[in-house]
Amino acid sequence: MQSQCARRIPHNLRAFKVLKSQLNTAVRFLRLAPVVGAVVFAAGSPTHAHEAGRVNNTSLAAATTLRAGGWDTSHLGSLDPKVFRLALNAAGCAVRSGKAELPTTLTVIDYSKPSTKKRLWVLDLRTHGLLFEELVAHGQGSGNNMATQFSNDAETHQSSLGLFQAKDTYLGKNGYSLRLEGLEAGFNDRAMERAIVVHGAAYVSETVARAQGRLGRSWGCPAVRESVAHELIDRVKNSGLVFAYYPDPDWLSTSQFFGSCGAASGATGATPVVEIG
Repeated sequence: MQSQCARRIPHNLRAFKVLKSQLNTAVRFLRLAPVVGAVVFAAGSPTHAHEAGRVNNTSLAAATTLRAGGWDTSHLGSLDPKVFRLALNAAGCAVRSGKAELPTTLTVIDYSKPSTKKRLWVLDLRTHGLLFEELVAHGQGSGNNMATQFSNDAETHQSSLGLFQAKDTYLGKNGYSLRLEGLEAGFNDRAMERAIVVHGAAYVSETVARAQGRLGRSWGCPAVRESVAHELIDRVKNSGLVFAYYPDPDWLSTSQFFGSCGAASGATGATPVVEIG
């Protein structure tokens, strides 16, 4: 007959082997823990990874949609190719930096041209088509036929420069109107406060231009012909960007949407900045 002690030996041996296996598993886990932690840290949380992917996709879309090389500038009417590329550059910077969503249209206003010339263009960024080429008024305080003074301040009745986001519409004293949100601090970010909007006006027409040598003037709004205002506004509202240009040295040298914006945001395929003399 085996003793009680003899009968416990196999049982104790099995228990020892189980304990040893568990200890080995624990050791392997501890060895892998730093590696797993490093991988998780590098990859980030699922939410962070999703947001990073979204930002990268937006940057890629901006680089593709707002790339000047994909356009035939001979189909852009009288729009100066240099001003066009500068507008694309600013729009791309705004999208890459998160200041604006990827637009479907880009409206360019060139205030360096006289009011008697067509100086507003609406571009379809998806088809690269020219949707409108129009007369546009400037503010009373900006000049007569030529606009030379620009301001962000209320009661100046001057036009503002820079990049705007086309927002919602409303019916006001000037009829169907489009609110503009200024995206450039110090240059146009008081546009909402000043009620700077796109609207139609009877004083914007070729007839008026011929009769008095210039268009009538607004209180700072980019007013267009009454007959085209509603259709134009509907094409750019909510998803368009508006770029108002004049070769103002202060604005060109300090705007957040020029210079090294593309490099700072880490975007690839960014359109190089175009110098305007």
